[in-house]
Amino acid sequence: MAELWIFLGALTVAYLVPGPDMVLVLQTGTVRGSRHALATAVGLGASRGAHVALAALGLAALLRTSPMAFEIVKIFGSLYLVWLGISILRAASLLPEAGMMAEKRPASYRGDIGRGLLTNFLNPKPLLFCSVLLPQFIHPAEGDVAAQFLFLGIVLVLVGFVFDTMLASAGSALGRFLRRHPLVQAIQKWVFASLLIGFGVRLALSGRPQ
Repeated sequence: MAELWIFLGALTVAYLVPGPDMVLVLQTGTVRGSRHALATAVGLGASRGAHVALAALGLAALLRTSPMAFEIVKIFGSLYLVWLGISILRAASLLPEAGMMAEKRPASYRGDIGRGLLTNFLNPKPLLFCSVLLPQFIHPAEGDVAAQFLFLGIVLVLVGFVFDTMLASAGSALGRFLRRHPLVQAIQKWVFASLLIGFGVRLALSGRPQ
């Protein structure tokens, strides 16, 4: 039980560190509301679950030992983050007037899920994080290793979803505030875009963990 609390503490610290996942959920909540932000959180959760499965299968070791594989995933991930940031900058308004979005096309929950999935999955760092963190709490002498991986993976995904839910609510509240303050809305648009582009550039320049 003590180790579980340590594991939860490690996850809490990791999820509190600002990153592209956090910015994406906040931005989606601000622009489209909490439901769409939660759809983005579902995509993030699916990706985190996939990372746990890949770490359990040992595929994370490929990224750790193969410079080419790591660079390929890293480049695609960084380009995607930069593209998301540029898409925000190109938007005429971060928060369209009520009714305009419905006139053009209904917002797609599937698209929100896809953005969450790709933002996390194309970043090799979460996979390597899982491959480093989870084995420290796996004890073969205490039972089935696969069952332990499954349990810790479920905890990892659920804790992440709890944090994303809070961010979705915060983003929705921020959106209501920004609708009353156009100048702050413009500043926030540039902040979100700059953060995503910055995370993409940082990912592109980051080295492979040893």
